[in-house]
Amino acid sequence: MDRSRNETLVFEFLEAAGKPASAYEILDALREDGLRAPLQIYRALSKLIESGTVHRIESLNAFVACKHQECGGNEVSIFMLCERCDNVTEAVDTSTAAALAALCAARNFNGTRQMIELAGVCAACQTAQH
Repeated sequence: MDRSRNETLVFEFLEAAGKPASAYEILDALREDGLRAPLQIYRALSKLIESGTVHRIESLNAFVACKHQECGGNEVSIFMLCERCDNVTEAVDTSTAAALAALCAARNFNGTRQMIELAGVCAACQTAQH
């Protein structure tokens, strides 16, 4: 995939961060690289989301680099958000995708974006609690 310079900078930042970041956090981090306007960040994010290499975590109003090659297809992206450490784990599950496809078909609905966000506590935080 051919990426613009801005898209590459944004993707590399998100990939290195390893956790969700808001558009303004990305902008602040990339100012010295020449990205100074929010529109530059939002355009890059829009293209990266369209290509499936970045996801928007709706509940956090933040963005995260994709961890799975399958996301560009019709799979369901499932994000598990730890409420204690802010860690985000991404999963792709074909059985969930099939169940959602059946649900949409039964209701004559054409789902165009399939993303699930689950809030809870990750294994590391559960272990640390005990």
